Amino acid sequence: MKQVGELAVVAQEDVRQDLQAMFRGAIRASLEVFLEQELEELVGAEWYARVGGRRDRRNGSYRRRLLTSLGQIDVAVPRSRESGSTGEVLGRYQRRTAEIDDLLASAYVNGVSHRKAGELTEALLGERVSRSTVSRVAKRLDAEVEALQRAPIDGEHPYLYLDATFVNARWARKVENVSALVAYAVGPDGHRQLLGVSVAAEESEASWSELLQQLTDRGLTGVQLVIADEHAGLAAAVRRWLPEAKRQRCTVHLQRNVLTKAPQRLRKRLAREVAALFRASSLGDARKQLARLQSRWSKELPEAMACLTSGFAGATTFYAFPPSHWKKLRTTNGLERLHGEIKRRTKAVGAFPDRASALRLITAVALKVTTIWGERRYVDVSLLENQEVDQAA
Repeated sequence: MKQVGELAVVAQEDVRQDLQAMFRGAIRASLEVFLEQELEELVGAEWYARVGGRRDRRNGSYRRRLLTSLGQIDVAVPRSRESGSTGEVLGRYQRRTAEIDDLLASAYVNGVSHRKAGELTEALLGERVSRSTVSRVAKRLDAEVEALQRAPIDGEHPYLYLDATFVNARWARKVENVSALVAYAVGPDGHRQLLGVSVAAEESEASWSELLQQLTDRGLTGVQLVIADEHAGLAAAVRRWLPEAKRQRCTVHLQRNVLTKAPQRLRKRLAREVAALFRASSLGDARKQLARLQSRWSKELPEAMACLTSGFAGATTFYAFPPSHWKKLRTTNGLERLHGEIKRRTKAVGAFPDRASALRLITAVALKVTTIWGERRYVDVSLLENQEVDQAA
């Protein structure tokens, strides 16, 4: 039985290789047909045709090796005397199909190192690409970084989310822990949109101001609420560049700060009670729950209650907005999930060779993760108009 099974595996492998060879032959033949048609248009005449409108003459062909999704193939590329070979079908100097470059870029974005990317193509396609090739392909992502930094921001964006994560990057010949600042907003259509990513030496007023200035220069307007952690530099930058916007302190970050001031044995219970505070039906009800928490825990956990009390006002700004938006405004969880993806996909990289490569990969990951944001509306922005009318009344 074992021999029969082994023979079956060998037979399957032979069939697979034969099919791949057949498909490669079909791809080669198809490409050569297209190349011949393209050259015919360039020359202005078919083979051996004697026509008065001929623009050029054929001059044989040369072999070009092309790496495809089915492996390496050799294509005969026809050329003319005056214009040489055509470039529309394969592209001039192209040695890989676009699918291979997309594979390499995708592998890079998903955390595959330059060395392992070569191993990946060798295992899948039977051809190893060099680390320099992967680097060149990865640099195509620079266009995505530049496009994001230059894209105009149209319409009013009432809700702006800001947060930072940290990665290791080489800077002045030494590995440093640098900050990646990320901003996204809810646009006039109610959908979330990634607005900007920047890499700075540290999370500070200067670094946040640089990002917010970039956003306002690109057209960011109409921000009514900024959702972020209680970082002094971030708060100062928001006051400078978005002075009319209210600020919502992330309730999850506040809860974490409160729990660090309580003993381990009480944290689970305290976490439930503090979380319930921010799910109250109104600001008045939340204040009543805060008073009950203070009376219950002020003697046992004075530091925790002081932390909660001092952060309460900043963490309950969301109550001034439509109730159906509250759940989406209380936290920066959308960015936390994005940061988790960035951490997971940059883990294989270790320390980035420089800040530019860190920005390139983080932006690519952010763009990839946020593509699903366009599939459904995040909030109904029209409710803000009614809310303003109610407040004015």
